[in-house]
Amino acid sequence: MSENSGERFFEESFSELEKIVHHLEEGNVSLEDSLKLYENGVRLLRECHELLEGARRKIEILTQVDENGVPVIQVVDDMDLSLEEKAKTRGRRK
Repeated sequence: MSENSGERFFEESFSELEKIVHHLEEGNVSLEDSLKLYENGVRLLRECHELLEGARRKIEILTQVDENGVPVIQVVDDMDLSLEEKAKTRGRRK
């Protein structure tokens, strides 16, 4: 996935989430439809959160410097790592 497609996905997901919130706030949908909208909204919220968390991790990586002020270069793309591996690398970055 390229950076642009990630940004576009975030914007599209966030826009869809806003529409869902608007529909739910209007209160003109049945309980069953409200639950479906809510479930979809939770899924979109998680996806948006994951994209933002990924961006935050990239910024942390890109702004690291060693004791001499020299930028530390690390692999930014951790999409192929398991959750356990991601957690370990996150712990090393802080």
